[in-house]
Amino acid sequence: MHTADDIWWREKNCKGAAIQHFFLSSGKRYGKMKQKTIQNQTTKRKRDHDMKYMFASDIHGSAYYCRKMLEAFEAEGASRLFLLGDLLYHGPRNDLPKEYAPKQVIAMLNEKKQYLTNVRGNCDAEVDQMVLEFPVLADYGILIEGGHTFYMSHGHIYNEQNLPPLMDGDIFLYGHTHVLRAEKKGAHTFLNPGSVSLPKEGNIPTYAILEDGVFTIKGFDGTVVKQLTL
Repeated sequence: MHTADDIWWREKNCKGAAIQHFFLSSGKRYGKMKQKTIQNQTTKRKRDHDMKYMFASDIHGSAYYCRKMLEAFEAEGASRLFLLGDLLYHGPRNDLPKEYAPKQVIAMLNEKKQYLTNVRGNCDAEVDQMVLEFPVLADYGILIEGGHTFYMSHGHIYNEQNLPPLMDGDIFLYGHTHVLRAEKKGAHTFLNPGSVSLPKEGNIPTYAILEDGVFTIKGFDGTVVKQLTL
């Protein structure tokens, strides 16, 4: 017996690329779902019309900001946390973030694995999957919520200059740039929660909340930095 906010996802290999598909239903399934369900999980936080999701990106191994992110997740009462890549490694172009400690980040994320969904960043590698207890190597994810279709990708392969095959009205949700964004442009909407640990262009560390059709980017002190009604 599935409840209204059941989450179906599966991961497969397609021409060597890991792909994750997410089907989030608010009251009914999307299609007959003939494929095998690998995980079927019901959250006990927000439900159905009260659904609330959190998005964050580019932790880059910072134990300090990973802790801040998970504290915000608990405080927000979101049902699921979508991570947009670059979890553990700081990357050769970046300075070391505050409290750079990938092993601590691994432990903190694994404790919340039942709430986490991740797309792969350019700093994520196969070895990361050996230590993380949730799928982290998907090149993209699809989220259907509130009549909107979100195409999630880190941003190093697919981005505004190289968009995936989107339909008019689709929402492109990404990280990678470390620059927050919430903008409707042409036939699409572009969303970026910013970086948890290494924000750029004078921004503060941020995450985003999706609730009741509104995408809100926040600082860890609760400051609303940017908001967009979808």
